[in-house]
Amino acid sequence: MTDLDFTSVVSQAGLVAAGEVTAVELVEHALARIDRLDDDLNAFAYVLRDGARAEAAERDATPAAERGPLHGVPIAIKDENHVAGLPTAYGGAAFATPATADSEVVRRLRAAGAVIIGKTRMPEFGIWPWTETSANGYTRNPWNRLRSVAGSSGGSAAAVASGMVPAAIGGDGGGSIRLPSSFCGLYGLKCQRGRVSAAPNADLWRGLGVIGPLTRTVADSALIYDVIAGALPTDTWRADDLPMTFTEAVGREPGRLRIGFTTRLGQTGTDAETAAALLATVEALRGLGHLVTQVRPRFPEVSVAFLAQTAAGVAEEAERAEFPELLEQRTRTLLKLTAPLRGRAAWAERAGVAAGEAFARDFFADFDLLLMPTTPSPAVPVGQLDGLSAVAASAKATAASGLTSLWNVLGNPAAAIPSGFTADGLPLSVQLVGRPHDEPTVLQVSAQLERVRPWAQERPPIS
Repeated sequence: MTDLDFTSVVSQAGLVAAGEVTAVELVEHALARIDRLDDDLNAFAYVLRDGARAEAAERDATPAAERGPLHGVPIAIKDENHVAGLPTAYGGAAFATPATADSEVVRRLRAAGAVIIGKTRMPEFGIWPWTETSANGYTRNPWNRLRSVAGSSGGSAAAVASGMVPAAIGGDGGGSIRLPSSFCGLYGLKCQRGRVSAAPNADLWRGLGVIGPLTRTVADSALIYDVIAGALPTDTWRADDLPMTFTEAVGREPGRLRIGFTTRLGQTGTDAETAAALLATVEALRGLGHLVTQVRPRFPEVSVAFLAQTAAGVAEEAERAEFPELLEQRTRTLLKLTAPLRGRAAWAERAGVAAGEAFARDFFADFDLLLMPTTPSPAVPVGQLDGLSAVAASAKATAASGLTSLWNVLGNPAAAIPSGFTADGLPLSVQLVGRPHDEPTVLQVSAQLERVRPWAQERPPIS
């Protein structure tokens, strides 16, 4: 049988389409890896063993003419999205009633032929940039079990990086796709605000949050975005239409671009190895023919807007708790402390839009892309929240997401791109930020970097 370890989404879909592998074989392979690895990594909150097997058998019985682009491919879902028959627990212990229907993103994945294999761990409500909870413990990094996977899509990152699944859905409200991608050596594109439907919600975290995949390749992310993209009338936000599909963008050369780069955003800088990885990426981009210039952008001050949107978003989700007494103490304290900010959420949304338009007129009038680090350092040790109060944890989290959260407030597409390894084998990452509504250019340059500095063949020690 074909070696399925670390095969991509595109490859798995192609193998099924060619009749070389069945959907049942893909699911059994994923379940076997979950059985072997997840006790160590704690990536999954729920595994749909019987359901995934039954769904795979249905896929194999589907006539070829009725098959979609993800036919038979097992995909995991972050535990903030509805999967029919499972609780939407937001990473904690305060929810128990199973969802009666899939979220719109999960519905679209199934309609494209994907098999939902289970739901992945996250910090409670995605508040923290480390996947650690009092109810479920640490989720660990496949590259080093003593290191964090970041958050909040940490379970999704661990599942993909270890090869348990070829892709997993995450969400990004302050860096929550990009931060875990950085720590785990994955590709993670935060799409433009309004690109993917949040249904059944009108929005995520009052416009900060977007839904998207974590994958090992650029083409895999593009394919999944082509399946899940598109707003509904019930969505608060709607991105501009694109001139091409995500997959078409990956296959096109972008021409010579003007790219600005910086090693800092405000007070947030990087360690030496992260900075060196960024400079190596600069040289790679110059080698590809792009005009790359060091810049000092006038980044807008949006910390109050970010806090107001976060406070309102977390409160809306916490109000759904069936057992509020089981919410983490830090969460309950944070809800009390941030209550005065919730009334400013509508103002914060308007301020973010205005700041995004101003930054586009200022910086993106002269540059096509901005290159910067994704995280201040490679993966930090697990236990980042141990013993911390809500206030101390919030200050630490603000620093950890200091290079990513701005783009949630402004709404721009931004991608975490693997950029090598530290001396002790931890992944490094750079972040590529695009003009508003311009995912195609981000994807095109991501694909160029993947070609000249490939990363998908690297496998973590736990594999």
